[in-house]
Amino acid sequence: MTINTVSSKTLKAILKCLATTPEKLTPEDAATGLRAIINGEANDAQLAGFITALQLRGMGMRPDMLAALAAETQRHALVPKLEPSQTEMVVDIVGTGGDGWNTFNISTTSSLVAAAAGLQVAKHGSRSSSSNCGSADLLESLGCDLNAIGPDNVAELLRRHRFCFLFSSTFHPSMRYLAQTRRELGFPTPFNVLGPLINPVQPDRAVVGVHSQPLGPVMAEALRSLGRRNYAVVCGDENLDEISIAGSTQVWHIDSSGHIDHYTIHPDNFGVPTHPLSAAAGSTLEENQATLQRLLNNTLEPSDVAIRDFVLVNTGFLLFVSGMARTMKQGAEIARLTLESGKVKDLFDSFARSTREFNTATE
Repeated sequence: MTINTVSSKTLKAILKCLATTPEKLTPEDAATGLRAIINGEANDAQLAGFITALQLRGMGMRPDMLAALAAETQRHALVPKLEPSQTEMVVDIVGTGGDGWNTFNISTTSSLVAAAAGLQVAKHGSRSSSSNCGSADLLESLGCDLNAIGPDNVAELLRRHRFCFLFSSTFHPSMRYLAQTRRELGFPTPFNVLGPLINPVQPDRAVVGVHSQPLGPVMAEALRSLGRRNYAVVCGDENLDEISIAGSTQVWHIDSSGHIDHYTIHPDNFGVPTHPLSAAAGSTLEENQATLQRLLNNTLEPSDVAIRDFVLVNTGFLLFVSGMARTMKQGAEIARLTLESGKVKDLFDSFARSTREFNTATE
């Protein structure tokens, strides 16, 4: 996306426009307002006013506004430099969160399985904001030192393990200007759904989950305008930000030419039975940690089968979107064999060990 990020308006003028004539606000205005905040030019009232007005005026449902805010955020990101030899595609599987279902950490687990299956995965994530246990919370609880991963470590981790975790707070330090205010406001804003748009690696292909079906085409259009291709935006019919194990899921698939194809998928497409979402619910950090360990060790209990199948359909779809699998069913089968082989546990253990070594090296 080419955005002229220079607006002649001051932050005060942008706030007035949002309050009185929001239909005249341009993407450039939104980007300029965010830049003023990142540059420390906004007082507390202006910061809260900007975030609140964007939400109340519906800017989070406009793809041009989401794309402009994402592009401005990326301008201030710490961008990893991959090695010249790393020409293989990089992928991600990520959700917006905020769907209220509090399911197990499916995308985090699926990213590990996909990497063990042979994809190169740069997982962008953070700590929990709307669930009991976020991706970073879970990985840290199992011995990963995510704060030790900086831009200079990404290429090495991908080369060693085909997996890297990019902690949002590390790679987007500019977002610290908004973090406290967003917490204090306590309601969703457009910044809650920017995560999938601002992976600093800008993966070649990805599966992006959104928390509501109306957001699906909006997210797809924002991704397309940012130049993303071979991305699939998904939303379970329960307004789930992942591919549902309980029934149908809507997909907005951006192909290599930029065309967005809307279609529906079902666990049947993966050769996997349906399960009620309640059977795949997440719980406390400790319980999610134990569940992930059973999955990695291939020591499943009967209550884990739904979660295992949930992981298979989401991993399988990422393998399909990435071209590793010819069909969704083949993708789920590759995911199942990879999980049962012990490769995922080996990858996770070696990745965790590398992060701790990075921390030791900097002490």
